Amino acid sequence: MIELKNVCKTYKIAKRGSSFKETFKSFFSKNYTEIKALNNVSFKINEGEIVGYIGPNGAGKSSTVKIMSGILTPDSGECHVCGMVPWKERKDYVKNIGVVFGQRSQLWWDVPVIDSFELLKDIYAVDSKTYNKNLSDLTELLDLKEILKTPVRQLSLGQRMRCEVSAALLHDPKVLFLDEPTIGLDAVSKIAVRNFIKRVNAEKKTTVILTTHDMQDIEALTDRILFIGKGQILLDGTLNELKKHGGHNKKLTVEFSGGKLERENYLSLEGLSLIDEFSERAVFLIDSEKMSIPEAVNIISKDLNITDLSVEADSIENTVAALYRKFGV
Repeated sequence: MIELKNVCKTYKIAKRGSSFKETFKSFFSKNYTEIKALNNVSFKINEGEIVGYIGPNGAGKSSTVKIMSGILTPDSGECHVCGMVPWKERKDYVKNIGVVFGQRSQLWWDVPVIDSFELLKDIYAVDSKTYNKNLSDLTELLDLKEILKTPVRQLSLGQRMRCEVSAALLHDPKVLFLDEPTIGLDAVSKIAVRNFIKRVNAEKKTTVILTTHDMQDIEALTDRILFIGKGQILLDGTLNELKKHGGHNKKLTVEFSGGKLERENYLSLEGLSLIDEFSERAVFLIDSEKMSIPEAVNIISKDLNITDLSVEADSIENTVAALYRKFGV
């Protein structure tokens, strides 16, 4: 379905000095610096997968998506999506893909949503039967009926993003590229968009590539993670494998009915630290590589009469932050 082999992309950035003299000289003689956005990026995505493509700002995510969608041409390497080279066969290729950029719109600002949909129908040469069925399904699933005749500029962000996702799916694409699709959305709108993406993937086997900084999107939607940093794929695996690489922290919440918590006792312990303390409740962080959970409970029980406890893995956000530190990106 999607295959990249040793894809490279370098940008030339003009350098300009801060002084007036240096700025004036730059009009006649420009100095450039090269930034390697992608460095031998290779991966393969099968039909029907939902893949999270994550990494820090400047890691190369957007460049990869633009190459896969045919907007950019790489300096070297190979890219095949649906059996085609995106930037060489753009006219035929775009019929197979849908793209949603969270900070850019494919809808026309001053006209009603339905007019934008009708125009996209003509652009993609969608037959009337397919268009009407998809429009009906999308309107029902994403609750668009009341806003189809509203100009895009009058929509809330959540309403507009639901329309953007619909616009990307009107022509039944085989691949859906999502770049920050839930950015700025409230909780209800996020859940609606996530549930819809999962349904489209399940019913139509649409391959989805999700680029986002919202780790809740990653947890809710994806089974496989591609982690990129400094233009290179650093990890390729499941979410659980990502967590194993990222850190070994566990959060231990303890409820107690008696005893006294001596905070200074936990300042020098290796593998166990006190995060929060409340009335008859305390929260600890355990590094499971340095201390087991039973060992931690045994230490804490010397100070407190424990009545209940719970253990949970560290948040995905902290896991990803640990990966950034581990790989120096």
